[in-house]
Amino acid sequence: MGELCVRRSYAKTYCWVHNTYYVPIDDQMPDENEKKQTLSYYQWVPIILLFMALLFKLPCIIWRLLSGASGVNLDKIVTLTLETQLGEGGKYPETIRQIASYMDRWLDAHRQYQWNIMVRIRQKISQVFLFCFGKRHGSYLSGLYIFIKLLYCINIISQFFILNSFMGNWYSMFGFHLLSGLYHTRTWAESPYFPKVTMCDLKIRQLQNSQPWTFQCALPINLFNEQIFSFLWFWFVMVAIVTLSSFLFWFIRALLRDNRAQYVQKILKASGELGGGEEERRLATRFADNYLRDDGIFVLRVIAKNSNNVVITDLLVQLWRLYKAKPLVINGASTEEVLV
Repeated sequence: MGELCVRRSYAKTYCWVHNTYYVPIDDQMPDENEKKQTLSYYQWVPIILLFMALLFKLPCIIWRLLSGASGVNLDKIVTLTLETQLGEGGKYPETIRQIASYMDRWLDAHRQYQWNIMVRIRQKISQVFLFCFGKRHGSYLSGLYIFIKLLYCINIISQFFILNSFMGNWYSMFGFHLLSGLYHTRTWAESPYFPKVTMCDLKIRQLQNSQPWTFQCALPINLFNEQIFSFLWFWFVMVAIVTLSSFLFWFIRALLRDNRAQYVQKILKASGELGGGEEERRLATRFADNYLRDDGIFVLRVIAKNSNNVVITDLLVQLWRLYKAKPLVINGASTEEVLV
């Protein structure tokens, strides 16, 4: 009895380490040289899940490392705008003026103060390669954000390839198999990809003889693995759709330069700060294209997403008044004279 228990313990340990294979209960056992459907994933499930979680966190880490080089503390600005909605009413106008003054200094500090052929080349490169060389061209922060969105898209697509390779080149269609089974049988049938009972071959040496043994192994862990990876498949599909849609939305918005002027003019008209004259509209266009630029508009959009229309309107009005108070704006300086 003791020897039997030792053999049983040894067989369970061996089969857990050296994988098992699946044979349907109604099928005959395959020959020794016949190809078998090996299951090699169940030992590594915790490690692969941790690795996938790290891949999802990696774009966020890159954003936090690189966004600080833009010169603006976006988290601090968003926090201040949130506090204005919850703080005392008397502090609200002063807080908005402080945020506008901070953004005005940031926008002025990251302008191009010389204009030559190299500056023009870097400006063209920054338009093509997103945030590269874009700090003084007003496209670093917005370009970096789109780049991070692209990393999230690459990540979610690569997750399917990783799991497909890890699970055995069948996982990419796993969700469709589940839906097809539910449609035809109206029940959650046992999947051959997550069998609860498998087979394991091993050889036991006794003196000078090596005897082959085949054991039937129970894998209760697959009961949970099947639920986990079924949920992950549908979750990844949903996340992929949302992530790709968000990336395309921000990318197309960045390509359409007219959106900046339209966004600014819409808010200024609603606040009564912008008249209906052609000169006022041209000034508002220069305000959006030469003063705020892509990064300024991006910060305003982020603030708008995390606050309300009243806050973003008051903040943009303060920036508009600061812009009109600048001497170069009053004198009607051109874009290259302002060196933006």
